[in-house]
Amino acid sequence: MKLFKSLLVAPAALGFLAPMTATANEITISDFNPVVEETLVAGGEGLIDTGFDGSFSETTSASFSADFAIGAVDGSGITTTNKDSGDQAVTAVYGFQIDLTTSFTGEDSLDISIDAGNAGAAGVAEFDLNSTSDALNIDGIAYSFPIGDDISAIVGAQGTDGSAMFTTACTYGGPSNTLDDCGNVQSAFVGQGTMVGASYAFSDEFTVAVGYAGDGKTATTGLMTVEGLDAVGINAAYTTDTYGLSVTYASVETANAKGTAAGVYSDSSFAFNGYFSPEGFPSISAGYEFTDIGGAGVNADEKTSFFVGLQFDEVGPGSAGVAVGTQGSITEGSDEALMYEAYYSYPVNDGMTITPLVYAKEATTATDEDETGIMVKTSFSF
Repeated sequence: MKLFKSLLVAPAALGFLAPMTATANEITISDFNPVVEETLVAGGEGLIDTGFDGSFSETTSASFSADFAIGAVDGSGITTTNKDSGDQAVTAVYGFQIDLTTSFTGEDSLDISIDAGNAGAAGVAEFDLNSTSDALNIDGIAYSFPIGDDISAIVGAQGTDGSAMFTTACTYGGPSNTLDDCGNVQSAFVGQGTMVGASYAFSDEFTVAVGYAGDGKTATTGLMTVEGLDAVGINAAYTTDTYGLSVTYASVETANAKGTAAGVYSDSSFAFNGYFSPEGFPSISAGYEFTDIGGAGVNADEKTSFFVGLQFDEVGPGSAGVAVGTQGSITEGSDEALMYEAYYSYPVNDGMTITPLVYAKEATTATDEDETGIMVKTSFSF
């Protein structure tokens, strides 16, 4: 196959990356010594000390990560009438991220994520690398803080998920974009511009959380208005080292009309997740989600998704996993299109990890062909 011939270049690229090393470090503001300057004011009357006065928090830290991915996909874009097309070329892309964290009281946290990358719609899209056309973009800004001993709250914007405080009972850590939500496709609603959330810890094991997300960036939509799209949800989770269960409900407004009726409707979703991690055996995680499609019309009324994954934490020096699940939510009456994947994550050192991924996607329509992908990601953290 063209795919596997073209992937002969992948081991060569991996061999180039493997000898490289990176050392994980934490950079704090105190590592930089400010320069104190004495500047003459206009007219020469006296001196002004413009040096560092200690007002900026010394608990600010920055962490950096970079990902390089190479791979190819056979079958992407191929239909029964277009068998000679499809993305079989070897693609190499990168992603870069800066995470800034500041604490003002020792218990709160101001977090800012800045991303860059050139992944786009390349053949390694399953690694979900940053796609910003090489520009640095804010991917999330949030402030979390405690309220008493048992309540934690968060406010955020620009990409922070409305479900940021939710706990999903899933131990599977696969690298793919499709199956990394553990079956929570609709209920783990993403940020829509502005979010707020809170969680209450009844104990170390049992928590309940709520979240809201809306479009507060423009005056034409606004928060909690008829024109804007809002999402709200609640999550309850009980987790231990051996097992865990979680239930999530979300109501997400959408402008996509059901049937021929126009307007804004709410999709209501319930997600059930659980994991079991017996000592000496791989952990198993599973998830199932049911969504009631809102609105008036005669089209399908529901859609579902499911996921099952096995995580092997100690396979040689690394960890491995295999999983199967639906490709997103499957609408009632549509064919169930599944995805299968297997990966191995190998830490070369504290700052460098290599992750090969193999996956297969079933065709989503009768005119499409199945898709197979082979790729390798090298991740650096520093």
